[in-house]
Amino acid sequence: MTELDVAGLQRRLAEFAAARDWEQYHTPKNLAAALSVEASELVEIFQWLTPEQSARVMADPESAHRVQDEVADVLAYLLQFCEVLGVDALAALAAKIDRNEGRFPVAEGP
Repeated sequence: MTELDVAGLQRRLAEFAAARDWEQYHTPKNLAAALSVEASELVEIFQWLTPEQSARVMADPESAHRVQDEVADVLAYLLQFCEVLGVDALAALAAKIDRNEGRFPVAEGP
């Protein structure tokens, strides 16, 4: 059974790394660098596309597959990074949204 919650995915990633003796490489520095590389690979897909082409990228099965793979890589490294540092990614996101709602209030009408 596949767990599609953050903790379950983090567990699967940790088990995958442990089975291959990769934990030694999963330092915060290395994971942050890997996250940056994978995010850059996602950007690369869109690099020379027009705004209109980029909006249609998921319509092409080949480019859709590439986008999904890079999104998965970015998320995997982010979850591993959070696990190593003890960051609750969802709590961090919720707190950031709360702060941004205070920093950027909705403009009132005229």
